[in-house]
Amino acid sequence: MKRQVLFVDGYNMIGAWPILDQLKKQDKLADARDTLLSMLSNYAKYEGIEVIVVFDAQFVPGIQQTYHEFGVTVIFTKEEETADTYIEREASERINPLTHVRVATSDMAEQWIIFSKGALRVSARELYKNLKESEKKIQSDAEDYQFQNYRRNSPWSNTQLKKLQEIYNDLD
Repeated sequence: MKRQVLFVDGYNMIGAWPILDQLKKQDKLADARDTLLSMLSNYAKYEGIEVIVVFDAQFVPGIQQTYHEFGVTVIFTKEEETADTYIEREASERINPLTHVRVATSDMAEQWIIFSKGALRVSARELYKNLKESEKKIQSDAEDYQFQNYRRNSPWSNTQLKKLQEIYNDLD
């Protein structure tokens, strides 16, 4: 199975996702970054992918850094380097027969450049939708796990029990 790597243009997601954009408009950019990292962490762990979030630091001298937060790699680019430039370079280096690389950005020009290098592109909206679907699956799995002991000896799966409940409700 191919290793999955997802590069995320951090500020692009912050500007596109409603909850993060609201934090940004309230001058809580650090909170927006932390919320983004938390959301991506759950997604990465559940889906089994490596997530690298890149933030522009081109106008802030001396802030270049790389660290791990919530199980996600976080990169602030070096001075005079945009997140797009960093992502283009690193994504093209990671593309190989054993690695599946995707880049999340809604910057259309960036999407075409990434696509031409062999990576797949994901819009901010698509990634947000994927995150929400993953959250639903996590919640469902958590509920299944919680009730696992109650129906330990039952030969019925959770899906079958739901169908039986629907049939029962239709009889009324």
